[in-house]
Amino acid sequence: MVSDFFYPNVGGVEGHIYALSQHLMKRGHKVIVITHAYQPDRSNVRHLSSGLKVYHVPYRVIARQDTLPNFFAFFPILRSILIRENIQIIHAHQALSSMGLEALLHGRTMGLRTVFTDHSLFGFADTASILTNKLLHFFLSDIDHVICVSHTAKENTVLRANIKDPSKVFVIPNAIVSEQFTPRTEIVEKAKDKITIVLLSRLMYRKGIDLLVGAIPRLCEQHPEISFIIGGDGPKRIELEQVREQYALYDRVELCGAIRQGNVRDHLIKGDIFLNTSLTEAFGTGIIEAASCGLFVVSTRVGGIPEVLPPHMIRLAKPEEDDIVDVVHDAIEYVKTGRHDPQMHHETVQKMYSWSDVAERVEKVYSSAQKQEIPSFIERLMLYRTVGPIAGIIFCIIATVDVLFHSLLNILVPVETIDIIPNATV
Repeated sequence: MVSDFFYPNVGGVEGHIYALSQHLMKRGHKVIVITHAYQPDRSNVRHLSSGLKVYHVPYRVIARQDTLPNFFAFFPILRSILIRENIQIIHAHQALSSMGLEALLHGRTMGLRTVFTDHSLFGFADTASILTNKLLHFFLSDIDHVICVSHTAKENTVLRANIKDPSKVFVIPNAIVSEQFTPRTEIVEKAKDKITIVLLSRLMYRKGIDLLVGAIPRLCEQHPEISFIIGGDGPKRIELEQVREQYALYDRVELCGAIRQGNVRDHLIKGDIFLNTSLTEAFGTGIIEAASCGLFVVSTRVGGIPEVLPPHMIRLAKPEEDDIVDVVHDAIEYVKTGRHDPQMHHETVQKMYSWSDVAERVEKVYSSAQKQEIPSFIERLMLYRTVGPIAGIIFCIIATVDVLFHSLLNILVPVETIDIIPNATV
């Protein structure tokens, strides 16, 4: 597993890699993670409590835990790790991970199988998206298989990366450990008919916090019985604080700040309704965590969210302030009727999502990848050439230099001189 995003950083990609690795190891596979070093002292080789080995490569971080693109500088240490650990498949995660994408190129040069998982949705028009999509087109031109977390995400990735054969793209959703997200069993004293709406999100534009800022005072005015508990932090927190002050909602809007992963369940079970206002979402793991905790879910109808839960467990709204207010109003009335069954929601999620199922499906992708014929160097150049009239030539040059560099590394540091770590036997 190669990605810039891993523990001690916390997020959806990080959790996905960790959980998937654990369950693949339970199925008898050897798994290692390669990521960058984290300040102040997370570097070199670490072993997590599950036995998962993590290589923290000392590279500079430029923004949001993404490393500065290294291309050839990353190759020597990656080659050494892959040979030492006797790796057969490179599985890179996230389109914004420089390490992950570069590992696909270097791994292909070494004749290894390559798989990529895309965890996010991206646009097509802004400058950042255009550059990201062009690079993604390059790196995915020569790859065995791609995994996306929803059918919407698959469509997005196929279009962005201009994948000629969509059949090589598989849809495998995220999952949760449902035993860690159980409904509230503790007796909580609160006034009759009081409804608590819980949110847990990074407080940023992409998460629709502007919509939330507009909806909160309107909902509080229409429903004196509701209150909000908001978990998360980010640049939009100041706007929520301003709304709370402007409308004197200190007793009805609680801002909890960042929530540690181990405290997510304790935060969620404080509420009756979970509200998500995201403007884009490939899957929405937080939604199934909330549903597993027994909350009724209200979310914007964006990205892969309509695929996540059955209709009786969720209400979907357009990413517009008026529609969010209307749908939350309907959800409040529904919860008041007493028809909402938290335990049934938990049991439904438990049947729908499990990491053991994800690992089994990913294992089948790996098996399929190992059956693919690895293209020759000339065939690889032909694939890269299709990226564009100018970009294609540049990428062909990069791939050629990569092959020459690999030959040089084989001379300077022969495979025979690298200590091979024996695989543990069970």
